[in-house]
Amino acid sequence: MSLQDPISDMLTRIRNAGTAPLKVVAMPGSKMKIAIAEVLKKEGYIRDFSVAEDGPKKTLSIDLKYYDKKPVISGIERVSKPSRRSYCGSSEIPKVRNGLGIVILSTPQGVISGRTAAAEKVGGEILCYVW
Repeated sequence: MSLQDPISDMLTRIRNAGTAPLKVVAMPGSKMKIAIAEVLKKEGYIRDFSVAEDGPKKTLSIDLKYYDKKPVISGIERVSKPSRRSYCGSSEIPKVRNGLGIVILSTPQGVISGRTAAAEKVGGEILCYVW
């Protein structure tokens, strides 16, 4: 089975694992998914992640983070889709929940959060919102 949008599949798996309080969620891995997981870990939304390689295939395992038995990621939303791409400049980076959430961007410097992109003055494709 081929996935049309693997990033959206990753975000849906994380959202569903938080709803059914799972400690770890596993999914097929890719460079983009690993980069998104690095941003989520750096911003404090997940506890940790690991990549297991079985030949050419990679499996990404994400350890979810909970606070008072509620998931730290209360919402995660895909913005740029294969059917409709969404870009922004460095001065147009949106605020998520009045600054309480983050935006994850794909920029020429790699996959970074909106705060980092604003500090480095780079824009790019808006991948998702996390709050």
